[in-house]
Amino acid sequence: MIYTTTTAPAQDIFTAAREGDLEEIKLLYAHDKNILNALDSRGYTPLILAAYNNQYEIVAFLISNGSNINAQDPAGNSALMGVSFKGYVRIARLLLANGAMADQRNYNNATALIYASTFGHTGIVQLLLQYHADATLTDNRGNTALMHAEMQGNTEITELLSRQTE
Repeated sequence: MIYTTTTAPAQDIFTAAREGDLEEIKLLYAHDKNILNALDSRGYTPLILAAYNNQYEIVAFLISNGSNINAQDPAGNSALMGVSFKGYVRIARLLLANGAMADQRNYNNATALIYASTFGHTGIVQLLLQYHADATLTDNRGNTALMHAEMQGNTEITELLSRQTE
């Protein structure tokens, strides 16, 4: 009996980052060290895509090999903002421990703390506050993280942020 094998075309780094294919990313990186900070057709870096898709091992690899931890997508969102929106505490901790800016703003002046507060991610709010995120910063509508938490009815976060701004 004869067996044939076919190989699928190599994934691009953006697909590999989204899907968690660390081996593919390592192969691509071995061929081109600059690929870690490349932008896809929509303006996203591999780190932003990996973080947003909860790919911890990929995020760790990208950070340890020089990916720009504070890179921003076309809306000005960073990897930290993405995980703050999604609620991925483990990746948020990794990003912050490796130099992600806790108070970086997107093009609407929103911060990771505003996202975490709006979407009810208490663990990330606590983590950001440990990294001295500024709870008094306002977005382009003049709302603080506390105001967003209040608007969404996130009582635990409202109480936590109220203590910070007293």
